[in-house]
Amino acid sequence: MLEKCFKLKEHGTDAKTEIIAGITTFLAMAYILAVNPNILGTVMNANGVFLATAISSAIATFIMAFLANYPIALSAGMGLNAYFAFTVCLGELSDVENPFTIALTAVLVEGIIFIFLSLFKFREAIINGIPQNLKYGITVGIGLFIALIGLVGAKIVVADPSTTVALGNFGTPEVALALIGFLIIVALSHYKIKGAVLIGIIATWVLGMGAQVIGWYQVNPEAGVYSLFPSFANGLNLGGLSETAFKFNFSWVGSHLIQFIAIVFSFLFVDLFDTVGTVVGVADKAGLLDKDGTLPRAGKVFMADAIGTTVGACLGTSTVTSFVESSAGVAEGGKTGLTSLTTGILFLVAIVLSPIFLAIPSFATAPALVYVGMLMVSSATKIKFDGDVADIASAYMAILMMPLTYSIANGIMFGVVSWVLLKVLTKKAKDVNPVMWVVFLLFALRIIALITNFQ
Repeated sequence: MLEKCFKLKEHGTDAKTEIIAGITTFLAMAYILAVNPNILGTVMNANGVFLATAISSAIATFIMAFLANYPIALSAGMGLNAYFAFTVCLGELSDVENPFTIALTAVLVEGIIFIFLSLFKFREAIINGIPQNLKYGITVGIGLFIALIGLVGAKIVVADPSTTVALGNFGTPEVALALIGFLIIVALSHYKIKGAVLIGIIATWVLGMGAQVIGWYQVNPEAGVYSLFPSFANGLNLGGLSETAFKFNFSWVGSHLIQFIAIVFSFLFVDLFDTVGTVVGVADKAGLLDKDGTLPRAGKVFMADAIGTTVGACLGTSTVTSFVESSAGVAEGGKTGLTSLTTGILFLVAIVLSPIFLAIPSFATAPALVYVGMLMVSSATKIKFDGDVADIASAYMAILMMPLTYSIANGIMFGVVSWVLLKVLTKKAKDVNPVMWVVFLLFALRIIALITNFQ
């Protein structure tokens, strides 16, 4: 049955290899089950987010397995969840009651749009229209933004009235243990230990529990400092889904259409780079690209991503996308959807362990954020700083504005707008393709909306 479904012999693999690869992929990306509730839990029910993340990850990964037959797993995307919580909910919609309902509506619309784009193969056309330098700049900017969120969550970076930001107190367990956790992840990755990120999170958490036992880490719920020891006293809790599932707000959308379109577009834009970059990178490492460097059944890969995002929005989580950590399973020999099927099953198994994941503190997940940020920043080596001035400036603005304005959307906006305007100013308007003109127009409308709101 497995042979018929996944064509193992045709791909030069076997069931044992695929299952081991699937377990490896899960270990490499299971940190999202701890990180996502920490990030989205700032604006939503953390238990509901955990369940939504696990279930939607499983469903999307199953679709990837059976529809596309690729060893690629999916879950709530890093960077996209940060945009959801910090930029949209705590930023643009901070004055709106239950802003997460609007953000979930945007993710739902994004998923539906991507389903249609995947059906008509428009996603490839959109990606091909974006300047390469700007793509790399956005990746780097998102990496810095994710790292900054981790540093703030661990209190390594703190607010300061005179300098805006400052270095945190090394005498606190949060700062000290987060830095130790980062070193653990980097060291384990150097020695190619599978599941290095997850091991780093668990090691930091265990050290934190030790700090709690000796009294260094002091529990104070009123100050938002909770016990690091999980409690299974209440058994499996599925009630959180009632606080997150199908929580949409279409009435707000009707009265704030331009602002909503800008939010949706930012989700779309970031997810495009996330998915295409990940899929091509993993496929290349697995030897799945054809002689022309294209990916067979690419439409089915994007469809799995689109359906996963739609299901995730219905359950209560941010955009579901392909994970670059899938390359860990590929390195173990994974070549077919059986790898993905194994990973998806493990996401469901993880649900019964929810008290464990929800007890993991932000300072334990911070090392993962900083490390993933480091991986994304490596794309800076691909940026050409000696070419067209529009390409250089757009990449630079994306990198600069994302962390410094604490907004992925702002970085994308500054990158796109500066690229188009500089092309016009340098008399190269003919180089601006129709896709970029559409993108520019949407962000121009967003800038007008921002100016109107500030007046």
